[in-house]
Amino acid sequence: MSLNHISNTHAMLNPNAITHTLSDPILKSSHAQCGGLFSETPYAWSPFKKRTRYSLEEKVSEFLNNNNFAESNACLNQETIDGYGSNGNESKDLIERTLYWESQEALLQEILERYALTGSKLRQEICRIIEVARETDFCSCTKPSIDGCSNCLRKRVINMLCDRGLNASLCVSKWKHTRKYLGGTHEYIEVIASTQGKKKQIPFVIELEFRDQFEIAKACDQYSKLVEQLPKCYVGKADYLNAMVGVMCDAVKRSMKEKNLHMGPWRKRSFMQLKWSNSSEPRSTE
Repeated sequence: MSLNHISNTHAMLNPNAITHTLSDPILKSSHAQCGGLFSETPYAWSPFKKRTRYSLEEKVSEFLNNNNFAESNACLNQETIDGYGSNGNESKDLIERTLYWESQEALLQEILERYALTGSKLRQEICRIIEVARETDFCSCTKPSIDGCSNCLRKRVINMLCDRGLNASLCVSKWKHTRKYLGGTHEYIEVIASTQGKKKQIPFVIELEFRDQFEIAKACDQYSKLVEQLPKCYVGKADYLNAMVGVMCDAVKRSMKEKNLHMGPWRKRSFMQLKWSNSSEPRSTE
C-alpha cells in the first residue's frame, strides 16, 4: 500500500481530518517544523483520482537530497504515536495502528528498491566474497566461538577484497561519553569505488551484521516483519543506510510503546547513526 493511498484512506475515514488540519495551532506549528508537509488545501478522495503532492517517492527523494527524511517522517507520524490509545476508542486506535505500520513498510520498501539499484554489480561481487570468507576457517582467536568472531571475519573479508583488487579498509567509529550515551566504538568495512572515468571515488559501507543491529526481544509482529526485510549484510552507500536506520528507529520506538517497554538511548536514531559516522563523503581525484 502506498503512502498516498494510506493518506487518502485516513481522509475517507475522517473527512474533517485534512480540512481542519491547520486550524489546530499545535498542528500548525508541526506544519512549519516539517517544512510544510501538511497541505492547506483539502483533497477530495476518489478511487480514480491520484493525489500527486508529497508522494512516497518524493518523500524518499527529499531525504536522499536534503538528509531530512527521518525528521519529516517523524513529524508526519508523531500525531498518530502520541494519540495511540489515548481516547479509549479501540476501533480508531486499530485503524491508526494499521496505517502507521503499513506506511513504515511502504517507506522501507521504497528505500530498499533504490538501494538495490545502486552499485548492484559491485554489491554482488562483494557479497560473493563475503560468503566465501564465511565458509573458510577465518577465526584466529585463542578461544574461537563455534561460528567464529566478527573481528576475525572482518579482517578476512578485507584481505580477500584487497586480493581482488578492491580498495578495502577497516573503519572505526568512536564517540565520547555524554549525558545521553555511553562512550564506545564500532567497526565496519569501507570499500572505495570509482565512477566512470575515475573522477570521483564513492565509499561503500559494508556492515556484516546489519540486520542484527535492529533485532530486539518482545517486539511486535509488525516490527519483526520490518526487520526480516532488511539485508543481513549491508553493502552500499551511507545515505541509504541512514535512511533505513531512520525508518527502523522510528518503528522500534512505536513497537516498544505498544509493548509498554522502556526504550534505551542506544536504540535512538542519533545513537545508531554514530556507528557508521566515520564513513567519508565522495572524494574527487582531480
